[in-house]
Amino acid sequence: MNLLAENNIKAKVKNLVRNFALMLLFYFLFFFIIRILDVFVFDLNFQKYEQLELLKILQEDPLKFVFLAAIVAPVIEESIFRSILKPNATGIKIFTCALLYLLGIAIIPENAHWALKYTLLFGSLIFCYYALGELVPTWFFKKICYWLHKYYLLIWFAGALIFGIAHIYNYVETFQLDLVLLFLIFPRVIAGFFFGKVKIENKGLIWPVLMHSMNNSMVLIVLLPFT
Repeated sequence: MNLLAENNIKAKVKNLVRNFALMLLFYFLFFFIIRILDVFVFDLNFQKYEQLELLKILQEDPLKFVFLAAIVAPVIEESIFRSILKPNATGIKIFTCALLYLLGIAIIPENAHWALKYTLLFGSLIFCYYALGELVPTWFFKKICYWLHKYYLLIWFAGALIFGIAHIYNYVETFQLDLVLLFLIFPRVIAGFFFGKVKIENKGLIWPVLMHSMNNSMVLIVLLPFT
């Protein structure tokens, strides 16, 4: 894609939309196949797993749910899973800040007001990003980027797989895996693959973040009328 290599924004937007449409097509094919398997082979019980915690947030505070699903989740999850996919120094710093975010989430009390909590977290991450740029030498970032570029295919596919597995905790509190859970998380693996694809092709983390937000917003459009 020569236009993408030339940093043509219009071409990159078209590529984003094209990959989003392809992802939806793969969703449709996957659910079609699962439906056939459910009827004729497995007789799967998908009702035994529900995203109870997410549904609780949606019912109690729809605004918080929209903020988490459309903004926080795309930014943080892409910063963890796609920032080290063919990265530059900025990507390495963003990845480090995303890991610090996870530490902050674990430390800050759950009953803290969500708006105050995320303001504090993101403010701290901006400071950490700046500090990394000032304290870590440029050669160190270049060396890490060299090795990450060398193994980008492994990082791409492993990132998509781990991204899907991480969403098991949407359904259960402790790690477990059975055929139903595998089918429930596989669409996230598909999504992770396409998020990585658009990151590589468009050469920027903002593109998988936007695609992730589009994906989650599509779900929000379906769910919000029922709150």
